[in-house]
Amino acid sequence: MECETLSTLVAAAKAGRSQVLVLRGEAGIGKTALLDVLLGRAAGCRVARAAGVESEMELAFAGLHQLCSPYLDRLGKLPDPQQEALGTAFGLRPGSTPDRFLVGLAVLALLSEVAEERPLVCVVDDAQWLDRASGQALEFVARRLVRERVAMVFAVCTSDQEPRLSGLPELAVRGLGAGDAATLLESSVPGVLDPRVRDRILAESHGNPLALLELPRGLSAADLSFGGGIGHSATPLVQRLEQGFLRQAAPLPPQSLRLLLTAAAEPVGDVQLLWRAAERLGIGSTAAAAAEASGLIELHDRVRFRHPLVRSAVYRSATPAERREVHRALSDVTDPEVDPDRRAWHRSRAAVGPDEDVAAELERSAGRAFSHGGLAAAAAFLEQSAALTSDPARRAGRCLDAAQAKVHAGALGDAAALVATADGGPLADAERARVDLLRAEISFAANRGNEALPLLLPAARRLEPLDARLSRDTYLDALSAALFAGRLAAGPGARQVAEAVRAAPTPDAPRKGDVLLAGLAALFTDGYGSAAPLLRRAVRAFVTDELTLDEALRSAWLAAATAASLWDHHGWDVLTRRHLDVARESGALSALPLALHTRALVHLFTGDLTTAASLVEEARFVTEVTRSSLAPYGEVGLLAVRGDAAQAEPLIQRCLEDVTARGEGAGATVVQWARAVLCNGLGRYGDALRAAREAAARPLELGPPKWALAELVEAGVRTGDTEAAVAALEELSTMTRTSGTEWGLGIAASRRALLSGGRTAEGLHLEALDRLERTSVRVELARARLLYGEWLRREGRRVDARTQLRSAHEAFTAMGVDAFAERARHELLATGETVRRRTVETLGELTAQEVHIARLAAQGLTNREIGAELYLSPRTVEWHLRKVFAKLGVGTRRELRRSLPRSTP
Repeated sequence: MECETLSTLVAAAKAGRSQVLVLRGEAGIGKTALLDVLLGRAAGCRVARAAGVESEMELAFAGLHQLCSPYLDRLGKLPDPQQEALGTAFGLRPGSTPDRFLVGLAVLALLSEVAEERPLVCVVDDAQWLDRASGQALEFVARRLVRERVAMVFAVCTSDQEPRLSGLPELAVRGLGAGDAATLLESSVPGVLDPRVRDRILAESHGNPLALLELPRGLSAADLSFGGGIGHSATPLVQRLEQGFLRQAAPLPPQSLRLLLTAAAEPVGDVQLLWRAAERLGIGSTAAAAAEASGLIELHDRVRFRHPLVRSAVYRSATPAERREVHRALSDVTDPEVDPDRRAWHRSRAAVGPDEDVAAELERSAGRAFSHGGLAAAAAFLEQSAALTSDPARRAGRCLDAAQAKVHAGALGDAAALVATADGGPLADAERARVDLLRAEISFAANRGNEALPLLLPAARRLEPLDARLSRDTYLDALSAALFAGRLAAGPGARQVAEAVRAAPTPDAPRKGDVLLAGLAALFTDGYGSAAPLLRRAVRAFVTDELTLDEALRSAWLAAATAASLWDHHGWDVLTRRHLDVARESGALSALPLALHTRALVHLFTGDLTTAASLVEEARFVTEVTRSSLAPYGEVGLLAVRGDAAQAEPLIQRCLEDVTARGEGAGATVVQWARAVLCNGLGRYGDALRAAREAAARPLELGPPKWALAELVEAGVRTGDTEAAVAALEELSTMTRTSGTEWGLGIAASRRALLSGGRTAEGLHLEALDRLERTSVRVELARARLLYGEWLRREGRRVDARTQLRSAHEAFTAMGVDAFAERARHELLATGETVRRRTVETLGELTAQEVHIARLAAQGLTNREIGAELYLSPRTVEWHLRKVFAKLGVGTRRELRRSLPRSTP
């Protein structure tokens, strides 16, 4: 069955239908053999191969380089940004930190380019051992292959860890049946096999082909006859397989064993590098002949072990002194100019004990890793640097530096271990406080609930006399934690943090973060009006000034949320974009899910639901990779604004249960705001009222509570709860007058009109339209037209009502804000106008992605440019456009421009 599936997969790729398959099973079950079968049936196709290597898991993009290196001569055919990203990732050119997703797109484009000439079959063996950057890039590609002539097959060893590549098509590779297993075993053993030994091997192998073939090898006739030497049945299968490989290696001459160990220590597969190291070690050519004759290794164009477990078995069985010797030789023959980081890594493995020279070199490699691989690689180098540091105080500092990088990279377990190591050494007061701070940051990154705040606030106070700058940064972290905990804070909340900030010393030369901290402290002690000038100043600084990496990761999202609370859409737009850019470019995976979700919210207000949807999809992927616990704010908001109750309601309920259990009050607020929007759109005003009350319960908190006040006014008016509507309006008006922005004042005018009558009401409706037309919040503009049109119809002015309602309906329809569009349609029907659901009847048949592609094509973008924007290959874009043309009945892009409704700005 497996072979038939692989044949079908190749045939589909040749026909232009991309295929992805994950072969999943235990070690030795036959995954590698199936990959060989696949390649054997790939006649007429190009082939790309890679294999994960356990010892290279910390070297960013190592696995990706294996796969792509045969085709890097085509790098010049990619768009410049993709060339730059991939070239920087592979160390082919200098440059800033590559955008992880741009790297993924570059690989997708490169493979698509290769497949244009001939179908391409990509196989990745031992994907569980890929370095994180390569794994993320290849998973990104696998999820976006559609109409390329590419087949991509991963082989993944089952383990107790979180499975990689989940959600992709899978084929579970299982053991052989009893009859086939017995036949295979007997064919691998010369002579007569003792029945007891036979039954034991069959029982222990569980049909695993590699176990059946390898366990009997290297055993003596006495072992085969009497069962000695096979090992206890409780020994893990992998360990038993490794022991089998070692038994085969044992008869080899010592020099051949050293050659195997040298190859195992440098898994890049460079034969020339291996020969240079072998020469330095005094290993002659006869050693290679004996090693190859054993069948354990091949030394041709590249170094290939018969099975990955041969490599691990040989490496693990060597003594520490033997491993150090081969690493020293490898470091000596690695060019420090061409590959300084790999040389530093080998030097670190060759070190007998602490070595400050090597530790310093690793620190320099960490600096380069920020450019080539981001925070994860830097953290690995820093961790090894700390291990080689003799001075206890310096070692503790390097451990804390490594832990900080691990936190940002999302490796929270490693970060906690490094903090524990630092905590066991001699620490000054400032470092002791930093230990407390890192533990709090780990808690906050792992669970955005209410556990981090009780740790952050004491750490900030403790740091005041020791490191004033770090103390204020920690107070900012504490405020972030308090805002996330919100109404569910256990113990101190935002006000208590604000009071502590007000009592702390004021810096002589305040930074952007200090101004933001002072403004937020004033917000929760003195109120919105007093805090607004400081907050505006802070937002302006974050928008206009350069941001350090620390400022971007620690403060940018908080500054963005502050801008939203000031009804400053420009600042909100700029800062969410900057936060997302920095999170991507630096590889700060712990920050990336939040950056994606908050950026998606911006697009929900502008009515660009297609872009919001793509960010939500990206966030879903990143969340799977990072196992983030952050609530899916963007997805909840997207479904609510669309008016998709069938999908929104179950997700809202799940999110509420999740954030409540974790103490993430901010999540509950966002979810209730989204429910209020959903229900107002659907005309379920009672439900909207209840949700909006929950969301607006703490209006000083950033962002959604203020938006919820507007929903509360509308729901209160519709349900007849005038008291609730008036109270919410007064709170909303006070804040929007203070902010003074067109967005805020336009919202307030639109909602105040609902509680007014006659000329006053009409004046307010017109004011709302005038103000909101000067903004980019197009959904709110359409809602203001809907409210005005509804009022006009009730005033008996049907002709005037139709003008506003028609504009609202067209805008909602174009944006995909379906529930409000339906509200507008019903109002239009009540005026006596017949309403077409779409400008082009068949437009409703287009998917969200097809609409987005069609609009980009109509704007004049090429397939390659569209693909770069949407993380698709040009071939996939072409396939989508053919479907769009067929659905709309057009044949050219000029006709397409005429067939699509006008996009909102």
